[in-house]
Amino acid sequence: MQRKTFNWGIIAPGRIARRFAEGLSAIEDAKLHAVASSNEQRGKAFAKEFGASTCYLRYDELLADSKIDAVYIANPHRFHYDTIRACILAGKPVLCEKPLTVNAAQAKQLMALAEQHQVFLMEAMWSRYLPAWQQVKRWLNQNAIGEVKLLQSNFAFPIPRDENDRLLNLELAGGVLLDYGVYNVALSQFVMGRHPEKVLADGVVGNTGVDERCSVILNYGGVASQFTCSFQSYTENSFCIYGDKGKIVVPAYFWDTNKVELHSFDKSPEILELPYLATGFEYQATEAMNCIRQGKLQSDLNTWQDTLGTQQVMDEILAQVGVKYPFL
Repeated sequence: MQRKTFNWGIIAPGRIARRFAEGLSAIEDAKLHAVASSNEQRGKAFAKEFGASTCYLRYDELLADSKIDAVYIANPHRFHYDTIRACILAGKPVLCEKPLTVNAAQAKQLMALAEQHQVFLMEAMWSRYLPAWQQVKRWLNQNAIGEVKLLQSNFAFPIPRDENDRLLNLELAGGVLLDYGVYNVALSQFVMGRHPEKVLADGVVGNTGVDERCSVILNYGGVASQFTCSFQSYTENSFCIYGDKGKIVVPAYFWDTNKVELHSFDKSPEILELPYLATGFEYQATEAMNCIRQGKLQSDLNTWQDTLGTQQVMDEILAQVGVKYPFL
């Protein structure tokens, strides 16, 4: 029996939303039904390109559309809280770009609201669902590298010095940690499956007040995750997991990769190519759809506690580096 088509709505159809819409094309029973954009020209062009039947100029109009089964949110971090809250109150399941909110307090409030109203809520930490990272998890569960001892990763690219850009705008919750470093934190948590006991952070705060480099050690009770995220330089941008019997390497760009390597001390290297069906965003969309159809409020692969743990770690890093958002 053929499943009913799952209708998605997209709020803020920009660059990231484009990858999501392209990913939907790989899901047989998924469709982009509508978009909402404050920019009419961009919204209509996006809707036409991806076959959406409607373009709304206001978010509340999209949320009132009874045909929409779930909403994907891709606006700047600053606005996630209010947008997610509006979706939940409208009874619309939510898949929101990472980070879910600007801090852990906001995330807790939204999770409580989703629980109260029985509405599905999921952070779009898409890397967790990729075939390469699912393979990493299988190797770890199989004890392929023995006991994990050390994680090392970087996410760094220099950006143009445009102080009006979202990434450098304190009022929009700019900064390198929430944009780049969220992957280092979230995937360290994914590997370790628990919260670090200590967080040690050093960073550079630029003239606009946002963090432009964060160098961090997460101490998981003897296992350390060391990472740097930066707007100031290039790095290798890989993620390495070292055990006492070998290592797992997720090569650049580790958050967006279809390749993973297993290097054991007593075996030949195993290098796997695990190509995407489309853009890689299709895996998180499929997970969200499956959860919603099953009546779940959260994903077992990226629980609210997983999201909250990442937010709490980032709160501590930003506090140590000295970043404070004026709107909180």
